[in-house]
Amino acid sequence: MRVLVTGGAGFIGRHLVQALIKAGNHVVVLDNMRRAERHTLPEGAELIEEDIRQPEAVRHAMKGCERIYHLAAQSNVMGAVSDTDYSFTSNVAGTYHVLASAVKLGVTRVVFTSSREVYGEVDCLPVAEDRPVAPKNFYGASKAAGETYCQVFQATHGLDVNILRLANVTGPGDRDRVIPLWLGRAARGEDIDLFGGDQILDFIPIDVVVDALLRAGETSLNGLPVNIGSGKGTSLRDLAARIRGLAGTHIDIRLLPARSVEVTRFVADVERMRTLLGLEPPTDPLVNLPELWNAAQSSARR
Repeated sequence: MRVLVTGGAGFIGRHLVQALIKAGNHVVVLDNMRRAERHTLPEGAELIEEDIRQPEAVRHAMKGCERIYHLAAQSNVMGAVSDTDYSFTSNVAGTYHVLASAVKLGVTRVVFTSSREVYGEVDCLPVAEDRPVAPKNFYGASKAAGETYCQVFQATHGLDVNILRLANVTGPGDRDRVIPLWLGRAARGEDIDLFGGDQILDFIPIDVVVDALLRAGETSLNGLPVNIGSGKGTSLRDLAARIRGLAGTHIDIRLLPARSVEVTRFVADVERMRTLLGLEPPTDPLVNLPELWNAAQSSARR
């Protein structure tokens, strides 16, 4: 099958591309390479270095593709806050271009990676998919808008769109998020900065996310968004302590004021993930932390 992965050179994208190629697919990657490097792209992928904000580029990359995995986005909260124009044009307008091109070219299915950020700040845990969407920040707002376009294209054009709301994904190749930032600091012997300290988050390893994406590509979810998470909460205090334990007692944890744009509490209800995708969450959501610590140490030595 000829498959398009937008944002396929990014953190989640390149893991997905590798799995798709291994399964025998011809994979086209559409990526502006803003947060990626060519050498990280899996061998065998066809790279089109263009931007999803350009509809002509999207249509060109999509020609002949039966399935689309739409991952391209401004992909973190603080980045969306610092550049709201880019987050809107990429995450909202870019998603519209992907969906409109899919309809025009007769694509059979689109898998859209949304985020737990669409829920905003919640009053109880875990969070099920029928909880109202109430984003707290620009990133969450852009993903919520993308979901709305997905639902409207499905209702008005019959486009089969599967929406996955990802929790905090962890794995090799990630950067600029809490785990790679803290591991990097610890590996360099620097203190860990903990903003707030009361956060409880749901971490999910990249291999589970890739499995979920592959399964979503093979089945219709009938318009129901699905949380992809561990279903277990990890406090950032506990995460910092685990990293400090890996690094030794020579680093300190510095408590700093909370950042108001960040959601402080999220744990996914994963019942739909189990029933609709047949996927079980990991027993330990931070099972890959020692592997990531070893990689951070290697990087710090270079």
